[in-house]
Amino acid sequence: MKKVIVIVGPTAVGKSDFAIELAKKINGEIISGDSIQVYQGLDIGSGKVTQEEMDGVPHHLIDIYTTKQSYTVADFQSKARELIDQSEKPMIICGGTGLYIKACLYDYQFSDESGAGIDIDLENYTNEELYQQLLELDPKQSEKIHPNNRQRLLRSLTIARRSPKVQSEMIADQQHRMLYDARITGCTMPREQLYARINARVEKMFEAGLQKEIEKLLQQGVSFQDACMKGIGYREWEGFHEGKKSLEEVKEEIQKHSRQFAKRQYTWFNHQMDVEWFENNNSLERKAMLENLVHWYQNQE
Repeated sequence: MKKVIVIVGPTAVGKSDFAIELAKKINGEIISGDSIQVYQGLDIGSGKVTQEEMDGVPHHLIDIYTTKQSYTVADFQSKARELIDQSEKPMIICGGTGLYIKACLYDYQFSDESGAGIDIDLENYTNEELYQQLLELDPKQSEKIHPNNRQRLLRSLTIARRSPKVQSEMIADQQHRMLYDARITGCTMPREQLYARINARVEKMFEAGLQKEIEKLLQQGVSFQDACMKGIGYREWEGFHEGKKSLEEVKEEIQKHSRQFAKRQYTWFNHQMDVEWFENNNSLERKAMLENLVHWYQNQE
């Protein structure tokens, strides 16, 4: 199996810096596992790595979609696997979107509907009606979905309608087998320090012109209903443009949502993946992990 290094961790923990330093040591390239950095023009709010920060290390799956396109987990799976399978260079996946990374590494299969939207007529039903339909069509899957999670209800019902098998059967058929020899490494730091970094990072986003970035996107015809604007750092601006929030309230919301997201990321990775955590702000631990990963990658069986 092909070796792949995966760098995960909460937002603002310093994954990109670590991945770039590692890539330079093994002459590798980086695949972004972020669901917003694929979009052109969404730079500041997504924390997109700059050309200067890349320091000559090639990065993939950044700036490849327009703001009106939809980027799904199935899209990431297919593009990331193609990069890994066809490249002769070491590949490092770096990102915080856990489901994307898991879908790439394991034998996750998606039905043909994955990138094809939702059955339009389903939009006419209330959440309660959608949930009742799912109870009838796929009772096992309905146990995993909150009755008010409209997007997941729509997706599961669309799969049940379009595919020979319902979603719960498709999941049961999968072996959850790892397709690569993957080393999953997690950057972490004490929670108080991480939260302080998150708050400071958002402050820097505002200083770097996040408000102007939002205004430019809106002038180009992007709306808050577009998929690209659903990410933290972007969706919080809707209330401001409706005159319901102040700039300070937007900033505080982005900081709060980012801290909450970091907490969810820890929970997800600890439950879904076998992650080797190290303290990225501890120079000795960071150096040791870098050396460990270089040694592991270079010692091919």
